[in-house]
Amino acid sequence: MTTQQTIGFIGIGVMGQSMSLHLIRAGYDVLVFDVRAEAMAVAVKAGARAAASVREVCDQAALVFTSLPSPKSFSDVMTGDGGVIAGHAVRVAVDTSTVGPRATRAAAEALRVRGIELVDAPVSGGASGAEKARLAVTVSGASQAIDTAMPILKRFGKPTVVGAEPGQAQLLKLLNNMLSSTAFAVTAEAFVAGVKGGLDPKLMLDVLNISSGRSAASQEKFVRQVLPRTFDFGFPIAGVCKDIGLAVEECEALGVPMWIGQQSRQLWNFALKQGAGHRDMTDMVRLMEAWAGAEPPEPVPAESAAPSAAG
Repeated sequence: MTTQQTIGFIGIGVMGQSMSLHLIRAGYDVLVFDVRAEAMAVAVKAGARAAASVREVCDQAALVFTSLPSPKSFSDVMTGDGGVIAGHAVRVAVDTSTVGPRATRAAAEALRVRGIELVDAPVSGGASGAEKARLAVTVSGASQAIDTAMPILKRFGKPTVVGAEPGQAQLLKLLNNMLSSTAFAVTAEAFVAGVKGGLDPKLMLDVLNISSGRSAASQEKFVRQVLPRTFDFGFPIAGVCKDIGLAVEECEALGVPMWIGQQSRQLWNFALKQGAGHRDMTDMVRLMEAWAGAEPPEPVPAESAAPSAAG
């Protein structure tokens, strides 16, 4: 049954498209906008209405979600000319992007003056998690605004409230992403070294995944994307560089020395400078194989590479 509530959704990229489709299928009246008309086509075909601008969305929907690619685009959408801040209907804006605590806090303060609460709700889980509604959603903001957004956030995956101020969820999300990308990078180095040294790649991962060197990288990405040689996790190297850069900058602003974080950031940025920004983050393994002069191993079928119970 179709509900009368109108939900706005701004930013219909890979993540935003899947999230907006979940709302359409749930029967909401979804009003979408993206600067690329073609990006809205799938959502419109599924039953969404297309808006001509951010302002049009925010003049019709009291609850508006955003999924945006960068801190600049986030700030432009939230507080720029014709942005969320100018909307007549919007009262709660929920940002699912990863844009950093400082941009989020600045936008939240400006919006609050206009009677609009910002809920900080960055998501993790990649394109697959968005499509399957299995995203991890880290949430912070005023409790009443979170209560308004929570029924919708639950349609995307599992929300966890981590603080009362916008920006706190961003910090936790960035720390998580920095740990994740750093673990992947060092696991890639170990994997390439092991294969070049003559170890069987699957056997090596089987042992690592019941040993102290295991991580989410070795147990998930290496088993599902690296061993089968599909390299299709769904998150680009450019995205890793953005997130780890924001994480290191925020930690340094807090006075925390970032010896390991800076090293990891440099490695990912080096890959970016080689023109690999569009490639999947798991493709870092192939880059390392090339840098090391290592012969790529034969693909292991996905069913054979499935994680063991011990992993």
